[in-house]
Amino acid sequence: MKTGSRWRSQVCETEVIVVRAGAGAGDAALTCGGQPLVPVGAERRQLEPLPGLDGGSELGKRYADDAGSVELLVTKAGVGSLGIGTVPLAIKGAKPLPSSD
Repeated sequence: MKTGSRWRSQVCETEVIVVRAGAGAGDAALTCGGQPLVPVGAERRQLEPLPGLDGGSELGKRYADDAGSVELLVTKAGVGSLGIGTVPLAIKGAKPLPSSD
């Protein structure tokens, strides 16, 4: 997994771009709906999402792990939940702006 690489789901229409792939992220298994993501352009199978991993992904949102080593930007939304293995990724919140005192 490299920064800038594009991936798509095998369970829905979700597509993502890797924004950050920090140390240790190379071994991470990116998933959507609990099934592995495949590079855009590669052949994909039509799989079913695992139970509980069908919460969806939102267009334009960034998803990251707790450690901050992986960050994904959703370019096409779908019904599968993004994750690393079966651990779901959370939507990354916006940074608060500094006050203008």
